[in-house]
Amino acid sequence: MSLYKFARRLTDASPRTKDLIMIGSDAVFLPLCMLTSVVLRLGSIEGAVDTALHVQVLLGLLTLPVLGLAGLYRTVVRYLDLRVLLAAGLALGGVVLSVYSVAALLQIHVLPRSALLIYWFVAFAYVVASRFAAGAVLRRGMKTADQPRLRTAIYGAGGAGAQLAFAMSFSAEYKAVCFLDDRREAQRKTVAGLKVYSPDDLAEAVFRHEVAQIVVAIPSASAAQKRSLIRKVEGAGVPVKILPGLFELVDGQAAVSDIREVDVADLLGRDAVPPNPTLFTRNTHNKCVLVTGAGGSIGAELCRQIVAQRPSRLVLLDHSEFALYSVEQELRQNSHGVPLAACLGSVLDEALLGRLMATHGVQTIYHAAAYKHVPLVEGNAREGVRNNVFGSQQVALAAMRHGVETCVLISTDKAVRPTNVMGASKRAAELVFQASALRANGRTTFSMVRFGNVLGSSGSVVPLFRRQIEAGGPVTITHPEITRYFMLIPEAAQLVIQAGAMARGGEVFVLDMGEPVRIADLARSMIRLSGLHEKNGEHPDGIDIQAVGLRPGEKLYEELLIGDNVVASEHPRIRCARERHVEPPLLDKMLASLRLACEGDDEELLLRQLRNLVPEFRPADEVNAEASAILARR
Repeated sequence: MSLYKFARRLTDASPRTKDLIMIGSDAVFLPLCMLTSVVLRLGSIEGAVDTALHVQVLLGLLTLPVLGLAGLYRTVVRYLDLRVLLAAGLALGGVVLSVYSVAALLQIHVLPRSALLIYWFVAFAYVVASRFAAGAVLRRGMKTADQPRLRTAIYGAGGAGAQLAFAMSFSAEYKAVCFLDDRREAQRKTVAGLKVYSPDDLAEAVFRHEVAQIVVAIPSASAAQKRSLIRKVEGAGVPVKILPGLFELVDGQAAVSDIREVDVADLLGRDAVPPNPTLFTRNTHNKCVLVTGAGGSIGAELCRQIVAQRPSRLVLLDHSEFALYSVEQELRQNSHGVPLAACLGSVLDEALLGRLMATHGVQTIYHAAAYKHVPLVEGNAREGVRNNVFGSQQVALAAMRHGVETCVLISTDKAVRPTNVMGASKRAAELVFQASALRANGRTTFSMVRFGNVLGSSGSVVPLFRRQIEAGGPVTITHPEITRYFMLIPEAAQLVIQAGAMARGGEVFVLDMGEPVRIADLARSMIRLSGLHEKNGEHPDGIDIQAVGLRPGEKLYEELLIGDNVVASEHPRIRCARERHVEPPLLDKMLASLRLACEGDDEELLLRQLRNLVPEFRPADEVNAEASAILARR
């Protein structure tokens, strides 16, 4: 029988069988350890056999129950703890000391007393060696004969990296082969039995150790540091994975199961700014809160964070049955006892909105319900305008009628100098809220929060790129120069809640989105992190990146501000702007004309009225031509 088959059979044995094998082995080898000790003391095998052999066997067997009391037979051998070995060593010492003391007290000279001390060393060496050997055999049995383990380089030779390397020694999937570390004092040293390389020697390490993947294992690193570390290794031609942050690790211990794919958030995310507790709870704690569009990406995250602030009630409104069901079920599992009310319906339903606010006594509204997919709204302008503009108008009117304290509109960077119906409709929704702030005269505080794309939202390019890479390409982008702002959904939701708490009425709050990202660069990073190459002369079989052309209404660059009238706020990542508004009486007339165009299903008239309402709404081709001309002059 081969070693692998033996190890496999041993691994598949029941725990009781393994215990019996272990005890049986000790029953044989511990008396032999005692005999070995006497041999070492007397210098002769014959003399040792002739020296009270039955007493030697008895002393060896006497050790078994003592080791059992020390917990040695209750420990899983593959995960043997050094503390158990220490306890076993102390137990052996207790046996030797007790027998030695009794022999000295009673003047018994059956065995040389010094042989007992030798027995402690021999028996302890046997216990340690046998357990580690058994663990190695069992780990060998866990491995699949025809599936080699993935040879892994660990970036970070600190505590987490060493723990991960140790965990990989028990894994059937991964095998740690070397470390990478930026610290000079660690380089060229050995950690957990593995050599530590400088990141500058990455190519040598990958070649010499046949590395098949790299795991970044520095959980204490900040978001910026992680981005830097990932970029150092993403071009190695092997997949890159990551160990999560310290707060995500269970008990701070690194395990193989913690390894995950590098997410785009690791490349684009920023170090989180802890929420200001005063701002975070002002409009949510002990308040009845309504979230429209509760089943959407932003709406659902708003609900999660609001529930954690223990409102008196959370009211969920969405017109998608599945989305509403999903978010309600999730929230009920972690609602902290907060009463939930899930309502299926549209923000266009005036009677429904009034009934919700009157029945529940709504105090705070986060209006996230909107159609936001640019090409879809461009092709369905009537419905986009109805939902985004007149839905917002109904929410604002109901908020004023029912004395809601705070009403916050979730807006978008596409509302700034829009080139599509979606952006123009969201800018019109902002105008509605600005006019409502003037009408409310402080009784209801209306404000708007504007930000760009959020990672992981429905329609995001990230999951699309991932699917295309897994399929072997091509990865499709709309234009080589297109850029977008990105933010993580949890951070966006936190900032929305805090921005709304700072409102005095009519402000447009703009979230700090960081630097804009070229979508082509994002695609290239995702390809490299998958261990693949972009198709070019050097890599003709790589993943091709194809520009398929801008979609209807899409522009190359997004902006966050219409004008320069912007000031800082109480929060370092939120700015406040006062922007052009339309006087309420004039806005009413313009909205009435827009409504007639919608009801008449006259798209040409609808677009004309929308441009009257949002004069900065210009054709995308015109705006993109100007941007391309600027690029050409650079």
